[in-house]
Amino acid sequence: MRIALVADRSPSVRAHARIPQILEALRERDGLAVDAYWIPTPEAGAGLDRFDGVWMLPGSPYASEEGAIAAARTAREQGIPFLATCGGFQHALLEYARNVCGLTVAHAENDPGASDFLLLPLTCSLAGHESLVRLTPGSLAERVVGAPAAMAAYNCSYGFNPAFEQALAERGLAFTGRAEDGSVRAAELPGHPFYLGTLFQPELSGDPARPHPIISAFAAAAAKAAAKAAAKAAAKAAAKAAALSR
Repeated sequence: MRIALVADRSPSVRAHARIPQILEALRERDGLAVDAYWIPTPEAGAGLDRFDGVWMLPGSPYASEEGAIAAARTAREQGIPFLATCGGFQHALLEYARNVCGLTVAHAENDPGASDFLLLPLTCSLAGHESLVRLTPGSLAERVVGAPAAMAAYNCSYGFNPAFEQALAERGLAFTGRAEDGSVRAAELPGHPFYLGTLFQPELSGDPARPHPIISAFAAAAAKAAAKAAAKAAAKAAAKAAALSR
């Protein structure tokens, strides 16, 4: 399976440094043949439909907000398994608010002079923190984690503006992970093969040789998509061969 890792890769981003170990663990521990490609945000506006999964990684501010939003939109509209963590989650929310809800909103980190902010500076930065996240029963997040709550690692300073929660929820986005104070920490899109965003970073949790359940579930969804695409291509080739032999 082919996975697009959307981010502006940097050795100074801890999450990026862990990715090679996580990918190797997915191959060795989970038995998933992962072929991963780093896609810088300025190049993420086209071509992602050829991938079986899209993982939008931390590392904001991105070089291209437009590219990050385009990547999230492609995965959402094309039904490509999609995982968005930290800055990726923030930009997935931005994409949904603008393209599904029709809101004119901004990310305070990218556009501090805007009038309406979907993403705002947190009152207390979560950089380097761990805290409990409660998951909605029956949600994708709760099913893949296998528990109603989990400790989560963060490295962020921006979060979702709750003033817009109702608007996004009314258009189908489900907020399924919350901090103890009720702040949004995860969201997903019911009906999509796999669409999950988290403000926390599962790639920073525990030992990278044992991928977080959310990462393993995303990779499994991408593998399923790859198998489905391969079966479809094989059936199409067989039908063409049969037609030519007549």
